[in-house]
This record gives sequence, structure tokens and C-alpha cells, in this order.
Amino acid sequence: MSLPRYNCLLVDDEPPAREVLKRYLHKMPMLQLAGECANALQVIPFLHAHPVDIMFLDIQLPQLSGLELVRTLPQPIKIIFTTAFSEHALESYDVAATDYLLKPIRFERFVTAVHKALVALAPTGPVLPPPPARPLAGAETAAFLYFRVERKMVKVLLPDILFIESLKDYVKLVTVNGPVVTKHSLAALEAMLPASGFLRIHRSFLLATAHLRSYSATHVQVADTELPIGKLYQREVLKRLADS
Repeated sequence: MSLPRYNCLLVDDEPPAREVLKRYLHKMPMLQLAGECANALQVIPFLHAHPVDIMFLDIQLPQLSGLELVRTLPQPIKIIFTTAFSEHALESYDVAATDYLLKPIRFERFVTAVHKALVALAPTGPVLPPPPARPLAGAETAAFLYFRVERKMVKVLLPDILFIESLKDYVKLVTVNGPVVTKHSLAALEAMLPASGFLRIHRSFLLATAHLRSYSATHVQVADTELPIGKLYQREVLKRLADS
């Protein structure tokens, strides 16, 4: 009887760090390399095309941090953080990470983290959302994202989003099915969404252009809600809407 093999994804913007992890992976026959990503924005489309059981994830990444990325992922993926900074350890427990490895990573410590992940995976095996059946035309990311809401992961279809509002350390995604509040920055969420379908109109608001009803020089109408256009965004917003 052959032993199960688990697919691993390496996410780090530093090639030498990925090389270390690849060398360790090759020493463990139950692990196989599914792929590599140099930043968090590459991860979401990768997961919709490839099964992944364990993700080795750096925290300090360009555009979107590893912690921000994890808050959008389904829990069955086992996350092992790999970072040079110890100050994020407490927050890693908040997002239910399997382990937290400090660079430079020793092989013995790597093995311990993998063992924790394999124990957690053993009862159910890998589970990942299937590729989207209805991808957005010209979308740069998948047609849905997962967001952590209290103690569960909530799936939000991108076409269902009306607009997104910043609430300090949180954002409120206003959808056709009601609001979803999750811990995120608006800038990080904007980086994850397809630019063809979403438009920053204000420092506190991100508009889903498909649901725009009308607009003026100072406001946009989305469903029954009127949103302001910020002065710093006005020129680009009006140009984008006029060209659409």
C-alpha cells in the first residue's frame, strides 16, 4: 500500500528562501511540490487550478501580506508561516495557522511543523474549493473569495458585491445577500480584486462597477445607496466611468 502524498505550495518573494524549503521538501517522501508563488496575489488563482494541502507562507510579502491572504482562504489548507519576524506569532494563532517557523529554518524544526500539518490532515485529507464554474469575463482573480467572519469562513461571490466600505481595521462587503464584515484593510482587498470590475472612489469606498446605477461629479448611486466620490479620486473615477 503506497503512502499518501501531500501537495505543498511555497509562497515567498525571496528565491533563496524557497530553495531552502524545496531542499527540505525533497527529503520527505510524503511531500511533493505543487508550485511556487513570489507574492500573495498569485496564490488565489493557483489554488483554483491546483490541489494544495500545505502552504509554506512568508508574512512580509509585497502588496498583500501573508496574514491578510490567510484571512481569505478556506480553513482545510494547512498554513505554516515562514518568516524572519517573531512579532507576528500571536496573530498567526488568531488565523489558526498550523505552525510558525522563524528564518533561518532548521530542518528539524521544519519536520516538526510538517508532522503537525499531517496529523491535522489525516482524518479528512485535502479539501479545496473547485475552480469557479462561472468565471468573470476578463477577471484577474477567481470569481469568489473566502473571508473569515468570527469563527467561520464565508464564501463571497465577486459578482454579488455591491460596494466595500472601510471600517478602520475592518471592511464591510455590502452584497446582494447582505453585509459581510471581516478584518482587512481596504487597500489590501483592492489589490486582490479584479481592477476591471472594481473602482476605488473614496478612501473609504470601493465600488463594484457592474452595480452602478448612476453617477454625478460628486456621488455614485449603487442599488439604493449613494456613495461619495473623494476629491483625490474624482478625476480618475470620472474618466473611468466615462470610458466604460
